[in-house]
Amino acid sequence: MRHAETVTFGGSALDRAGEIRGNPEALAQLRADPAARAVVFWRGKPLIAPERPAALARLAMDHPVLHEAEGTAILLGREDGAPRFAVDISGWEPADLDQSQLGAFLDPSEQRHPLLGDDMAFAELRRVMTWLDPRDAELAASGKAILGWHETHRHCARCGSATDLAQGGWQRVCPDCGGAHFPRTDPVVIMLITHGNSVLMGRSPGWPEGMYSLLAGFVEPGETVEAAVRREVFEEAGVQVGAVSYLSSQPWPFPASLMLGCAGQALSRELTIDPVEIEDALWVTREEMMEVFAGSHPRLLPARRGAIAHFLLENWLADRLT
Repeated sequence: MRHAETVTFGGSALDRAGEIRGNPEALAQLRADPAARAVVFWRGKPLIAPERPAALARLAMDHPVLHEAEGTAILLGREDGAPRFAVDISGWEPADLDQSQLGAFLDPSEQRHPLLGDDMAFAELRRVMTWLDPRDAELAASGKAILGWHETHRHCARCGSATDLAQGGWQRVCPDCGGAHFPRTDPVVIMLITHGNSVLMGRSPGWPEGMYSLLAGFVEPGETVEAAVRREVFEEAGVQVGAVSYLSSQPWPFPASLMLGCAGQALSRELTIDPVEIEDALWVTREEMMEVFAGSHPRLLPARRGAIAHFLLENWLADRLT
């Protein structure tokens, strides 16, 4: 495995059991397997044992908490031969729920279900993603992404009729027009743009004060990855980019992106910020970035740990991007 594949949410080689998805009888047998376990989510938050080293919880398929499940359990794959399913219990309402923290950039809240032990809690995946090992992280990201897709795609995009779940949860079919719909994944380029010894950094409105990251943007229809890199950097910062190369990728289930990490060589250093796109941009030298990662820079904070931006910058500093 290339070092570039060790990014968070990648690299666990989960057996996704794609050959089983279209076989209802085989799926029923997997759900009834005594070794089958459910990865449980509440409003996008996975159930974990948060005491470090944290672990993704796996509940037996007959656990009482699963009686509150919404919809059918979705097959995530097989782990050491044992089936793993994603189950959503978002209908449960915690007694002490603080709505103000849900969905925030940093959500420190944890929710504990009365039918579960105090050692298990629902936690925001962006907060705990670096606590999990690669297998737990892949299961959590896959479950969050597929459940999020079902939540927002319950009706046919062609005719508006309610759709039915199919293929073990990896497809929705319209009973009226016959339309088949598959999980959405949006390609996003995220760019390590360098000029000499410096890297281009930007920040979006609403981020914590001092936090900067790599520039990023969605790939448009009919556009190559390389063209998207050049367009996004020019639109956001006014910088022309020459050579572009692929580095690494990361599934990012917030809600449904595939981050395509690329390197690009800037042809100039002059910045022209588009305030509609970003709040600020600047060039940061390698020496300054080392201070940022050490936590000793007087003004800048590093990109979120666990995100591909942090991964690319860390490995740029260590000269190990391949």
